[in-house]
Parts: sequence; structure tokens; C-alpha cells
Amino acid sequence: MGFFIIALLSLSATFPAVGGVTPAVTQSVASPVPPCHDWGESREGAVQVLEGEAGWLDCPLFSHPTIYNYSSAVAAGLNLVWYHMAAGQDLEQPLDFHQPDHRLSKERDRLWLEPVISQDTGQYLCMLRNKTSCAKIAVRLEVKPRSQNPGCEVASAMSSQPAVIPIQEGKTLSCPDVPSTKHSVLWFYVSTHPSQECKRYPFWDNDREAQGNNLVVHNMLELYQGHYYCVVTYESKGKIMNFTRMINVTAVSPSGLPKEPMILNPDKKQVFTVKLGSDVYLKCKVMFPYLEGSKDMWWTIDGKAVDNLDPRITSKSEQVSYFFGDVDMEDVLRIRDFNSEDLTREYNCSARNQRGSSTCRAVLEEEVYLPYVELGCGLGVTLFVMLGLFLVYQVFWLELLLLYRSWFGTDERFTDDKEYDIYISYARNSEEEHFVLMTLRRVLENELGYSVCIFDRDSLPGGTITDETLSFVGRSRRLLVVLSPGYGQQGTQALLELKAGLDSMAWGGQLRVILLQYKPLNRDSWVRELRRARLALVLVRWQGDKSISLSSRFWKRLRLELPVRRMKCMKPCEGSVVPQKDTPQHIQREHNAVYYT
Repeated sequence: MGFFIIALLSLSATFPAVGGVTPAVTQSVASPVPPCHDWGESREGAVQVLEGEAGWLDCPLFSHPTIYNYSSAVAAGLNLVWYHMAAGQDLEQPLDFHQPDHRLSKERDRLWLEPVISQDTGQYLCMLRNKTSCAKIAVRLEVKPRSQNPGCEVASAMSSQPAVIPIQEGKTLSCPDVPSTKHSVLWFYVSTHPSQECKRYPFWDNDREAQGNNLVVHNMLELYQGHYYCVVTYESKGKIMNFTRMINVTAVSPSGLPKEPMILNPDKKQVFTVKLGSDVYLKCKVMFPYLEGSKDMWWTIDGKAVDNLDPRITSKSEQVSYFFGDVDMEDVLRIRDFNSEDLTREYNCSARNQRGSSTCRAVLEEEVYLPYVELGCGLGVTLFVMLGLFLVYQVFWLELLLLYRSWFGTDERFTDDKEYDIYISYARNSEEEHFVLMTLRRVLENELGYSVCIFDRDSLPGGTITDETLSFVGRSRRLLVVLSPGYGQQGTQALLELKAGLDSMAWGGQLRVILLQYKPLNRDSWVRELRRARLALVLVRWQGDKSISLSSRFWKRLRLELPVRRMKCMKPCEGSVVPQKDTPQHIQREHNAVYYT
């Protein structure tokens, strides 16, 4: 047998992967050490252990006894050596089993860590070798810190083992991995209810009883579902050690109930009404009682499975409910462009599990009823409603558009890199300047929440007027032009701002120009040129005292053209008056009503 093991090591490159990995041969050119066949890292997953508990690693080389056998390998003169490569390091170090605390030890092909500390995290390599042969494989260890849960003193790093118990029946839960030496087992129970109540044995009821390594559930109830922890305590090398395992217990329906699948839909008296030329959906609903093993449901048409039929016909199944292991599933059969030939076919829904099977036929008939009266009444009602909606839109179209923007509008601040919402261009004279600074600017900034750019206020001294004007206009989302008879004088700052905005629109820029007519305009040449421009310009007219209130048509029309923004104003916002004076009361008032524009 020893000769057989040596032969396997020398030819291990020809064997299938151990632990799901493929071997690789590593050899130093200058060293006489024989090549070592590297099986990589085991794909069985990392071993997880709680910090402070006992843990162990089994060498994956011996997970396939037909290839590697520990006793035969030792008899053949092969030695098993363990190495550790800590997390974040690239070089493995041989393990020292002669430390004063005797924390590390090995027993046959098992490496013991009693107890595990956080520095033990990393990759462990077990190498089986002699002077002529070598093979190695790695396994990963993850050390989990203990959770700081003051309500429960128990936790487990290992994955839970599932266990199902029928209601009002019993079962014995065995603690996994208990040692053969003298030990004790203590059970804990953590409920799956939102309270996550944690109890230590005894659980103060007669239905659950600890017996040695086992916990016997005499009578399963719904409230007994949850996580059961078993803490194993034993003595090793003069030290008291322990480790924890977890069992996840789920209650299922009693085993004495019928377990055959039950077809709930279609039933024997149900008739599906179908319409030729449309898509037809036939729903099959099956209740599968809890039963271990596979379960399946499917449609057949004239005795043939759906996969073997016309591509027009498809089916899709899904789970719709779960109750103590009993599962309700639906399989919807879809027939596109249903025709007269489909009407003559036989449609059967079938279900099967380990206990039995069931089949039910779906009966189809063509829809022949034409509801002329209902259609006429519905059409009349529809026309009446549409007429009413048209009238409402004619009267409240501004309000409806603003409401639509509040629901579906996009805040342009998240879609571009503009700095200002509005750049205001106006003629520099006392009346227009007073309107812009004391009325228009204050409402846009303080009441409607926009960022406003005004050249005379925001420009820095010493700059070039032309460059700064083009820069401000390019960094704004809207150009608001306050039109007045003196606006278009040649060589003025206002005319430069207007030309910059129109050029940006003409070349496909994101800037939009809004014209605000503050006073009636003369038929100057620049006005006629502006009207003949093939650009989508919007004109909003200021109507004096009628436009002062924030609920006026002027502000609603203007808000419709401005970017979507949150509006703040004093209660009541509807009917409030535009502030005319720059007072501390206006600046420091509380904004307790919010509207989206």
C-alpha cells in the first residue's frame, strides 16, 4: 500500500482535482528538492471559527481516501507538515507545535487550534512529502469576532444546520462535532420572532428536554422555531475549551396529512373564455404539501410538453405562498395570437411530487358576447369626461403644467454643471433697475429659491466686461431679458448680454432665453430682428399691480419657464404679495410652506 501511495504522489498530475482544484507543479531549478504538486486552495469553502473557541482544520488531501490515505501514507514514510500564511502576507511559515501555551497541535490529519485567536486568520497549507515525492493543498481559516449582544451570550461562526420538525410531532436534535473524550453540552434557544428572545436551557416547558448530547423535542409548536445553539465544553492539555454549533429549526405541516399535490386552479367546473386573435393566459395553481424531495408542475397541449410546441406558446412558473412547508405554485401558460385551431386543442395542467401526481383539464370557449349598450354608455361617459378635462385644462392649464412639473420634473442641478439658474439682463436706468433689484431678484431668490446672477452685483472689479459677461451667461441655465424701450441701445451692456444668449441658443447650447416685457416696446429695428429670429423665445408680460401677487398669472407663467425648483414662502403662499422693500423682516422670516415648481 505504501508503494501505491508513492506512485500516486509521483503521478498526481494525472488525477482529477482534489477539493475541486487542478494541480500545478512547482520546482526550483537550482534546488534538488523534488517537485511539489500544488492542488491550490480547497473549494469546499473557508472554515469559520469564533475568536476564543476551539477550532480545527482537516487536511483536504485526505478528503478522497481512494487517492490519499493517511495511514498508508505514514506507513510509506510520508510526513504531513502544516504551514500558515497570515492575511496580507505572501510567504508561508511552518507551524511551531512547541509553543509554551501548547495552543497548536496536530492529530493525524487534523490541525487543532485551542483556542483560536484573531491572528490565526489566513491560509493553511498541508504538505505530504518525503525525499522523492510531494503534494500540498491549502485551506482558508476565518476568525470571526464575537458579536456584542448583551441580550444573548451565545453565537456561532459556523453555518447553521437545517432541521425540520412536523407540528405536534417530535424529533431529536444532535449537537454536531461532539468529541469522543469527556465533555458537556449546554443548549441555548434564540427565537426567530422580532423580539429575538434568547433562552438558556432549561427552556421552562416540558416539550423540549436535553438528554446528553441531544435535545429532544417531544411536541413541536410554531413558537419553538428558531436557532438552537449547542455549546460543547471539554478539557484539553489542562485547559477548558469550548466550541459552538447552531441548528436552524423550522416547523412544517404534520406528516399525517395528505401529501399528494392538489390542483386548485383550474377546477373541473371552470371554463376559460378566450378571444380569437388576442393573447390568452391560462393559470394553473397547485398546492404542494410539505414533503422532502423534488416537486414539479407543467402544462401539456394534446399530450405534448410546451417546450416541444409552437414558439407562440410559453409558460412561466413561480412560488406564490409558503405556509409551514406547504407551497403554492402557479404556472401561467401564454398563447400569443390565439386562433381557431388552438381552441380545438386539449390543455392539461399536471403536478407531481414524491407521493403522487394529479392532472386537471382546462376547458376553453370562444367569447361571443358583444356589449353594444355598455360600449355606447362607456363611450358617452368617456366623451363627457374628456370634454370636462378639456374645459378644466383651458381654465387651469398653467396650474396643471406646474403640478405636472412638481411630480415629474427633473432638477437641472443634477444634470448639468451650471452655477446659476437665472442671469438677468436689463437696461441700466433707475426704473428698470429698481424693478429688477427690489422686485424680480428678491422674489426669484427669497420666494422661489433660485440662484440669480446680476452682473453689477456679482462681477469682480478689474475684469473685462465682455469676457465676464460671456462667462456669466455661459454658467447660467436661463437668460431672463427685461425688455423696455431703452433696452436695445447700441453698445450697451444689456445688448451684449442678449446677443450672448441668442448665440448660445443658435449653436445648440443648453441656455434658454426668456423675454420679460416690463413696458410696451417701440418698433425699433432690433425688436423686429428679434421677432424674425427662428428661435423658441418665450415672452412673459408684466402687468403692473395685477402681477404683484405670487398667485398671479405672471409669476405662474414665469415659473413654468424656469428650472424646476422648490418654492418657499410664508403662509398663506396663495395670494401673497411681492415684497417691495428690503427690510430685515423680509430677509429673516421663517419659510414654513414648501411648493415645487
